[in-house]
Amino acid sequence: MTRDEALSFVRAYVKNEGLVRHMLCVEAAMRFYAEKLGADVELWGLTGLLHDFDWEIHPTIEQHPMDGAPILTQRGVDPVIVRAILSHGDNSGVPRESQMEKALNACDEITGLITAVALVRPSHSLYDLEPASVKKKWKDKAFAAGTDRSGMEQAAADFGIELWEHVGNVIIAMRRIAPELGLAGELS
Repeated sequence: MTRDEALSFVRAYVKNEGLVRHMLCVEAAMRFYAEKLGADVELWGLTGLLHDFDWEIHPTIEQHPMDGAPILTQRGVDPVIVRAILSHGDNSGVPRESQMEKALNACDEITGLITAVALVRPSHSLYDLEPASVKKKWKDKAFAAGTDRSGMEQAAADFGIELWEHVGNVIIAMRRIAPELGLAGELS
């Protein structure tokens, strides 16, 4: 599956543009880390792009991503990608073993928190967002109260990276697609 095919596939299943943008964020972060680690950029990118394709049709942790995996398999998606997507679901029973699987878990929820912080800034931009701003909001438990901060910390640790370095890396990755995310603000 090419990147264009994967994006068309995602758009066939996902109507919520915010969810599409989330998957684009995770794709960008996965591509960043693949480049940094000398891994297969396309494989990692497709994994990030496809990871939540089934959330609208399987919106519970009992269903997602387990019920989406057969759809991916039927479409001929690389089994390595399918396994990584399964591993990002805490209830799937598939342990995260590879660096790619650990990266997907580490990049998933943190992109949402970074997006939320960018959106409340006067600039509405990723271009002037620094990890210190995310850290400040992190300490405010009322901000993005539904996020699992301890889960994000553990995911970064499992991936083998310090949390705030990880946040900086993900911000850099997301800046690459800031206009597509609506997070270019006035500084673009």
